[in-house]
Amino acid sequence: MAIKRREEEHENHERWLVSYADFITLLFAFFVVMYAISTLNEGKYRVLSDALVMAFRHDRVVTPETTGMAPINRTTATPLPQPLRPKVVDPLRKEQERKLLDLASKIKEALAPLVKTGQVRLTQLPKGIAVEISASVLFAPGQATLQPDSISALEAVAQVLSTTPDPVQVEGHTDNLPIASAQFPSNWELASARASSVVRLFVTSGVNPARLTATGYADNRPVESNDTPEGRARNRRVTLLIIAAPPGGGDTNGNGPAGAAAGA
Repeated sequence: MAIKRREEEHENHERWLVSYADFITLLFAFFVVMYAISTLNEGKYRVLSDALVMAFRHDRVVTPETTGMAPINRTTATPLPQPLRPKVVDPLRKEQERKLLDLASKIKEALAPLVKTGQVRLTQLPKGIAVEISASVLFAPGQATLQPDSISALEAVAQVLSTTPDPVQVEGHTDNLPIASAQFPSNWELASARASSVVRLFVTSGVNPARLTATGYADNRPVESNDTPEGRARNRRVTLLIIAAPPGGGDTNGNGPAGAAAGA
């Protein structure tokens, strides 16, 4: 009978994996221990922080360990009411408002006949006064030369303005009907020329030119609809925008904004 040969066993070359796995496990445990040691106790850190804050405020620190009481939630404590402070009225601003009211009264008196007929409107603004004058009182249709009847009224206004340091912006406005003449190719030129005419009269009447500005807006700032003749008549106007000088600033010589200039 033939003898069966025993197969030879092969040597296991992967035994190093066991040692490698043990090494990785130990390394992981080492880092876990290091992390645990480096982590601060948040509760103790917060108690220490509160104690330092209270110490610098010169308050007595009370902890739950010393009193046996439950800790106080400082975030929900009711704040003490702030004492009421008396309202301080700026005397300079109060004086400014008084001067504006006095100025409006004088202008209204100088233009009293036109105010009664509705040709002049005065409006008090947060920082000044707006005097709206109908263009039909000042100019002929399509013209920028002041009519003789309007000169005396504007001279009276100029006398009032010459006594104040407030800057004055003269605005020219038209309706939306186009104009195309040799002198005024569009409403821009007409509006600017009308504002400049009023500025020139103010200068010759004693108002410092450094306080005056002439601006033309054409039909871009209507106050009424241009769909009716009445609305278009209201939109054809010259507005004197009197801006209150800063409290304590300026002088009667009119040291204010830039000098007179006609522009769009």
